[in-house]
Amino acid sequence: MSPIRLATRKSPLAVLQANFVKSLIEQSGHEAELVLIETKGDQRTDVPLKTIGGQGVFAVEIQRAVLEGRADVAVHSAKDLPSTTPEGLFIACVPERRSVSDVLVGRSLAGLGPGATVATGSPRRRALLLEKRPDLNVVELRGNMATRLSTPGRDGVDAVIAAKAALERLGEESLIAEELDTQWYVPQVGQGALALETRSDDETTNSILRGFQNDSAAKALECERAFLRELGAGCSIPAGAYATVGSDTISITGLMIAADGSTALRETLVGVDPEALGRELAKILRDERGGSELLGWASE
Repeated sequence: MSPIRLATRKSPLAVLQANFVKSLIEQSGHEAELVLIETKGDQRTDVPLKTIGGQGVFAVEIQRAVLEGRADVAVHSAKDLPSTTPEGLFIACVPERRSVSDVLVGRSLAGLGPGATVATGSPRRRALLLEKRPDLNVVELRGNMATRLSTPGRDGVDAVIAAKAALERLGEESLIAEELDTQWYVPQVGQGALALETRSDDETTNSILRGFQNDSAAKALECERAFLRELGAGCSIPAGAYATVGSDTISITGLMIAADGSTALRETLVGVDPEALGRELAKILRDERGGSELLGWASE
């Protein structure tokens, strides 16, 4: 059997994640190799993500490599995936999930004085920070993780916000100034999880990847992605969701928030069907709690 080809972004963190998957495959007795892809999001670090397409700019080229047969598996940070999967592909495996929370690097929230500058490229992170600290100056930040982690203390930036899972994978946990409470700072859909996409008809690769599946992580991701999909693939306001799986039930907390943090909607539901539960939560926030008004404001 030929080596299983793993398509991944070229960033150091993405390569680290792909090498983790490679090691799992090799431990199962199969060979694997990396196929490095430069995505649109990696090429255009000079502009905000929302300007060049938002969610999906780190995924489309990797998915195309699998669809065109240049690779067998697309290795994604699940949070980078659009809410819908291209025809011909499916998420074959979600390995064990790492921490879902966001962290501050440079200064803690209490350590940020009035008017302090915090950098982030995420509208969700920006809005949540402004919800609690409207006095802060939140500026745009792009670049790979090493660039972002080196930003505090330079060019007037006091702190940056990052995913704890990324720092864990890089062995940089010592840089964390504060881990933000997920009940307030609701994570991005899929944060902390890897999603391995394959061609739907590639049963050989799919059967190998099934051995690394973490059922709880997969159900949680399915629930969160259903939430985002129900809001709409083109949802134009910051949103987040975080699902946890128990022995018999799933709990999911969802967020819709105005871009300036002035209005935030949160709700938690418990159920058993991940797809139905995620969709129900999105409908409640959008249709019953006023989320449709936030969407209206964003489109004006």
